[in-house]
Amino acid sequence: MHLYQPILERTTKFFAEQQSEPRRVFHGRGHLYPGLEHINLDWYPPILLISGYSEVTAVAELAEEILSADPHGQIEGVIHQSRSSQGAIANCLWGEAKDAFVVTEHGVLYEVQPGVNQNAGLFLDMRPLRRWLLDYSSDKNVLNLFAYTCSLSVAALAGGARQVVNVDMSKPSINWGKRNHELNDQDMRKVRSMPHNLFKSWGRIQKFGGYDTVIIDPPTRQRGSFDAERDYVSILKKLHKLLKPGADVIASVNSPYLGMDFLPNLMQRYQSKIRLLGEMPASPEFEDRYPERALKIFHFRGA
Repeated sequence: MHLYQPILERTTKFFAEQQSEPRRVFHGRGHLYPGLEHINLDWYPPILLISGYSEVTAVAELAEEILSADPHGQIEGVIHQSRSSQGAIANCLWGEAKDAFVVTEHGVLYEVQPGVNQNAGLFLDMRPLRRWLLDYSSDKNVLNLFAYTCSLSVAALAGGARQVVNVDMSKPSINWGKRNHELNDQDMRKVRSMPHNLFKSWGRIQKFGGYDTVIIDPPTRQRGSFDAERDYVSILKKLHKLLKPGADVIASVNSPYLGMDFLPNLMQRYQSKIRLLGEMPASPEFEDRYPERALKIFHFRGA
C-alpha cells in the first residue's frame, strides 16, 4: 500500500475528528500526488466514495486501510465508482450502499446519490459559494442558470432570498432540486423552475427579473446543448437585460483548456460596464498544481 500512503495520511487526519458535513477527502485530480492523479475520495456522511478515473489497483485493500483510519466508526459504507467504465459502474466494497440519502452542509439539507450517476448531486468544490449565498442573499432575486439539483438556489433561499429562478434543461435534475427545496421546508411560491433549454427561454427568464444575483455555472461541454468555449458568449451578450443596477454576477468555468483570462476577457468584450471584482475560491480541498486548469469562479458586478 506504499503507493497509497498519501491517501491514508489524508484519511487518517480527516477521520481523526468527527466529520458531519460532506467534503472532499483526497483530491488526486489536482496533480499534487504523483501516481494518484486518477483517484478522488469524497465524504458524504456516512458514505465514502472512491472515484477512479482509471483502474484503481487493490481497491478492496485500500478500503480496508481507510476503515482502519476511522477511529470513531463514522464510515458506514465504502463505494468504488469506475469513472472510466461505460455507465460509471459503482460497487459497494464495504458496508451498505444507499441509493439516496440526505446530508447537511452549513445547516442546509441536500439529497445526494453517490455512485448512482457520474455526479452525486452536490458539487463539493462549490461549498464556499453556497456559504456566500447564505450570507449575501437576503431579499435578493436570484437567477440560477444550469441549476442542476438547485443546491445554490437552496442556499440562497436559506439565506433569505426573495425569489430563486432555476433553469436547467434536465427535468430529473429540476425535480431533484424541488426535493432539495422541500427538504428545507422552503416556500415553493418563491421558487420558479424551468426545465428548458436556456437558449430557448430568454423571454420567460426575463419575465421573472430583474435579478440581484445571477449565477452562471455551466458544464464545460454537454453534448448537444452547451460548449463553454462556443456558447458562453451567447449568454454574456444578453446578460445586461437580466440585471438590476449593481447586480452580482457569479460565473464559473471548469475546463483545463480555458485559462484564467477566458471569462474576464469575454465579459470585458461583450459587457464592458460589468466589472470584475475578483476570483471566488473553490473549496480548499480542491488544491491544484495547475490552478489555471481547475475550476475558476469569478465575481462580477453590474453598473
